[in-house]
Amino acid sequence: MKIQAFTDTGRVREMNQDAYKTGLFKDGGAWAVVCDGMGGVKGGQIASEICVNEVSAHIEKGYRKGISMKSVKNLLVSAITAANIKVYETAEENKEYLGMGTTIVAVVILNGFAAVAHVGDSRAYFISDEIKPITRDHSVVQYLVDTGRITPEQAKTHPDRNVITRAVGVNAEVDIDVDIIPINQGEEILICTDGLYEYVSDSEMFDIIKNSDIDEPAKVLLDMANNAGGKDNITVVTVEG
Repeated sequence: MKIQAFTDTGRVREMNQDAYKTGLFKDGGAWAVVCDGMGGVKGGQIASEICVNEVSAHIEKGYRKGISMKSVKNLLVSAITAANIKVYETAEENKEYLGMGTTIVAVVILNGFAAVAHVGDSRAYFISDEIKPITRDHSVVQYLVDTGRITPEQAKTHPDRNVITRAVGVNAEVDIDVDIIPINQGEEILICTDGLYEYVSDSEMFDIIKNSDIDEPAKVLLDMANNAGGKDNITVVTVEG
């Protein structure tokens, strides 16, 4: 397993409200958590930090040798549920943070499978001989695309393209999507916030990841997003199976 992870404030924002953590299990597995906070000047940063720390701690504490993927799925759901409660209660206790929340993508790779849990519009992609999205955005524009009201091309410039329909910590309960997919040696999972995919196309991501001459493709992708405008915080994590 090989993990690369980079985050950057971008070229416009004053604060980085993205957060991530990654790790390796002793028996060869890997995990990664990426969050993109929202809610005022400081609220988003606090929400993403609480969430990434809470979920990471649950993963490390709940992991055991020989754990099944069904148990991994349950572990991710319980971890994100606990993070949701903590973010929500923090906002309730500190009214200046009321309404803060965060997206999340949490990935655990073990024994030829990847469990991917997510809330919001941060994304995970599966990269093999092509690039495929694993997650489906919980956003207004994704709903409009799904219901046939706008096209995917129109979604890219829609005025509500940054409005999400689910987030960790905004409500007392959270709905979490979890997918389990097979992953072979040499295949990769790419996790990113919208600061990447708003400025770098899927095909560009694929080309960079699959270019064996690049030592740090995740860093190259981050630089590409900055060079294309960098109007948002950018986080890129790659995990090679």
